[in-house]
Amino acid sequence: MMSFKLAFKSMKKNMKDYVIYFLTLVLGVAIFYIFNSIDAQQAMLEMSESKRQMIELMVQLLGGVSVFVSFVLGFLVVFANNFLIKRRKKEFGLYMLLGMGKVGITRILLLETILVGILSLVIGLALGVFASQLMSVLVASLFEADMTEYRFVFSQDALVKTIIYFAVIYIFVIIANLFSTSRYKLIDLLTANKKNEKVKLRNPILSVLLFIISIAILGTAYYLAITKITSTEATGVMIAILLGCIGTFLFFYSLSGFLLKFIQISKKIYMRSLNMFVLRQVNSQINTTTFSMTVISILLFLTICIFSSAVSLNNSLTTQLEQCNPVDITVYKSTSENSKRPYTTVAEDLEALGISIEENFSEYVEISVYSDEKLNLISTLGEKVFNEAKEEFPSIVYDQLERIIKVSDYNKVAKMFGNEEINLGEDEYAIVGDYESIIAIRNKVLEEKTTIELNGKTYKPAYDECIYGFISDSTQPMETGLFIVPDDAVKEEWKQYNYLNANYVGSTEEEKQKVEDRIIELSNDETINSSNFGNVMALSKITNYEASKGLGSIVTFIGLYLGIIFLISSAAILALKQLSESSDNKSRYDILRKIGTDEKMINHALLKQIAIFYLVPLFLAIIHSIFGIIVAGKILQVFGKQDLLGSIIITAIFIIVIYGGYFIATYFGSKNIIKNNIDK
Repeated sequence: MMSFKLAFKSMKKNMKDYVIYFLTLVLGVAIFYIFNSIDAQQAMLEMSESKRQMIELMVQLLGGVSVFVSFVLGFLVVFANNFLIKRRKKEFGLYMLLGMGKVGITRILLLETILVGILSLVIGLALGVFASQLMSVLVASLFEADMTEYRFVFSQDALVKTIIYFAVIYIFVIIANLFSTSRYKLIDLLTANKKNEKVKLRNPILSVLLFIISIAILGTAYYLAITKITSTEATGVMIAILLGCIGTFLFFYSLSGFLLKFIQISKKIYMRSLNMFVLRQVNSQINTTTFSMTVISILLFLTICIFSSAVSLNNSLTTQLEQCNPVDITVYKSTSENSKRPYTTVAEDLEALGISIEENFSEYVEISVYSDEKLNLISTLGEKVFNEAKEEFPSIVYDQLERIIKVSDYNKVAKMFGNEEINLGEDEYAIVGDYESIIAIRNKVLEEKTTIELNGKTYKPAYDECIYGFISDSTQPMETGLFIVPDDAVKEEWKQYNYLNANYVGSTEEEKQKVEDRIIELSNDETINSSNFGNVMALSKITNYEASKGLGSIVTFIGLYLGIIFLISSAAILALKQLSESSDNKSRYDILRKIGTDEKMINHALLKQIAIFYLVPLFLAIIHSIFGIIVAGKILQVFGKQDLLGSIIITAIFIIVIYGGYFIATYFGSKNIIKNNIDK
C-alpha cells in the first residue's frame, strides 16, 4: 500500500515536468486506435460492394503497417521511460539511503509505470474514439460514400488491438526497468545529477575534412537522384538513400568539430548577449547526439517524402478521372482470335452474351485499330531519339508495333469524347496521345518532319506536335501514341483490335449503376473492370472511379499513418534529448543567475538553443526532401501529372503543427526544469 502511495504521489508530482512523455504516449495510443478503427467506421457508410472490398484491403494493409508502427512506438516508449528514470535517480538514491532495497524501488517503479500506462491509455483511447469520428468523414469523402446513416461509432476490435499492442510494449518497458534497477549503486544514484555525458573534442582540421567529404557524398546522392533514377527504373534509389545516410551521419559528426570555431571568427555574433553560452551548449549537444541527429533528420526526410508523395498520388489519381473517362464504358477485343471463325464486331459479341445494345446503351461508337509489321517504335522514333527514350524507359521494346487508326474512325471517337477532330491531307499523318513523357519524345520526331511509309506510300506529319487524345476509358493518362492516317492507308488484314465506346441508358448515377450491374450479371463476372467475358474485355467509368479513389485512399491513409508516426518519433526524440540536457545543465543556468543574468535573457537563450537544436536536422531533411520529392515525382509520373505544390503545403502544415507543437512543449518543459533549481 505504501509503495502505491509513493508511486501515485511521484507520478502526480512529476506530471508537469514530463509532459512530453505523456504527450507522446497519448498521441501514440490515439493514432493507433484511429487507424485501426476504419473497418468499424466504414460499416455505417452506404457504399457499393467494390468500395467495401477496397476498404477491407486498406484495413488489412493498415493492420500490417500497425505491426511496424508498434515497434516504432515501443522504441519511443522505452526511450522516454529511460529519460524518466534518469530524472528520478537522485530520488531513488534517497530511498536507498533511508533503507529501501532494490526490490522496493523496483516495486515503486513498476506501479508508477503501470499507472502512467493506464492513464495515457485511457486519455489516448478517449481522444482516439472522438478523433475517429472525423476519420469517418474523411473515409466517406475519399470514397464518396453516403453519410445519411452516420452515427457515433466505437470499435471494440481497435480497442482490443490497441490494449494488446501497448500491453506488450509495456511488458518490455517493465523488463527494461527491472534490468536497470538491478544495476543501481547508491553512490551513482546520489551523484547522478552531477554526471554529464563525456564530450570528446574533435580535431577541427579533421572535422573540416570530414565535412567536405559529407557534402561530396550528399552531392553524389543528389546527382544520382536527379540523373540516374527514372520513372520505370528505380534501382538507384537504394544507393542514393545509403549514400544519403552516410553523408548525413558524417555531416553531424563533423559539424560539432568546427562549428564553434567557425562562429568564433565573428566576434560581433559570438559575444552578443548569451550567444557564447548558447553556441557552446548547441555544439556540445550535437557532439553527443550525432547518431540521434542522423536518425531524426532521416525520419523527417521520410516524413516529408512519404506524406507529400501520398497526397500528390491521391490527387493525381482522382483529379484526372473525369477527363480520362468521357464515356460510361469501353469494350474492346483482339481480332486475331477470329482468324479461324467468321469475324464479329464487339457489338455482335455483346449481343451474343445477352447484352442488348439497344436496351443498355443510349449511344455507341465502334472503331478498329491496325498494325503494320514494318511500322515499329524504332522506325518511327529514329535510332537517336529511340536511344534517348531507352535511357528514361529502359523496359521499352524496340520492335513494338505502332497502332494505326483511320482518320474517320478516330474523329467519331474524338467527337464523342469532346476532343479535337483531325483533318489530314492524302499524304499526311498525325499522332494523338495523353501520356506526357512519351508524347514529349514523339514531339521531337514530329518537329523534324519525320516521314513514315505505309503500303508503299510515304506520309508526312500534318502537325509539329502530338494532338491530345485517346480512344478508351482509363484510370489515368496512358495513351503513348496512336497514328492517325487517311482511310485508304491501311489494309483490313492489319486489323488487330476493335474498340466500342458507349454511354449507358439513364440520366442519373443510380440508373447507370443499374445498367452496369446488369452487364456484370450477364457477363457472369465479379467486376467489369479489366474483366474478360468471352473474347471481350471492358473498362468502366464507374469501376475506374472506384479503383482510383480506392487506391488513392489506401496510399493516403498509409502515408498519413507512417508520416505522423515518423514525425512524432523524430520530434519526441529531440524533445526528450533536450529535456535531458536541460536536466543535466540546471547548475549552469544557476551560475548564469548568480553572475547577474536576468530570467528574460536566460529564457531567450534557452529558446534559441532549442530552436537551433530543432531546426538543424529539419533544415538538412528539407534539403534531402527537395531531391527525394523529385525522385518520387519521376517514379509516380506513370500515374499522371503530380500536384507537388499542393501536397508540399499540406505536409508543411502537418510539420508546423506536430513538430512545432513538440518544440513549444519542449521549451516550456525545459524552462520548468531549469527553474526547479531555484525553487528548491
